Amino acid sequence: MTVRQRTLALLGILAVLIGVFMLRQPAQGRVGIPAPEIANQTWLNAEPKRMADLRGKVVLVEFWTFGCYNCRNVEPYVKDWHKRYAGQGLVVIGVHSPEFDYEHDVENVKRHIRQNDIRYAVPIDNDFTTWDRYGNRYWPAFYLIDKQGIIRYTRFGEGGYAQTEQQIQTLLAEPLKG
Repeated sequence: MTVRQRTLALLGILAVLIGVFMLRQPAQGRVGIPAPEIANQTWLNAEPKRMADLRGKVVLVEFWTFGCYNCRNVEPYVKDWHKRYAGQGLVVIGVHSPEFDYEHDVENVKRHIRQNDIRYAVPIDNDFTTWDRYGNRYWPAFYLIDKQGIIRYTRFGEGGYAQTEQQIQTLLAEPLKG
């Protein structure tokens, strides 16, 4: 193979990699689009909810799993936001997307919810259908959805609690449009 052929081959590979990178929409890039449906059949603590039925509410979708150390660290904040803002129109949906085999067992999820007094809706996303619809790649991950059903804010990992709460307050204060 000549130097020119190798150079062209490397440029071709580079072009393919750039194309794949450009087409892959990162989770952060989902701000400003309509929130995907939560497609899971099994919900704990609530009947299944559709985004259309949540119009007029601010929705916090959290992707978590009970065995995740970081998810456990954000849990008190999510529970507090649910407690403080549910009466003002915040709906918290904690989508449980398991990382390990033992987290797929719904009875284990129920036990964690009971032991930790989680009172908001928890869809079971064992097949990662909702995870994929959101283009999510992280535990924990927050998607704040406005009253019109548009994703307005994302947060991945621990921290940023004051900023996330400020975003919740801002979205709750906004009027429903149209």
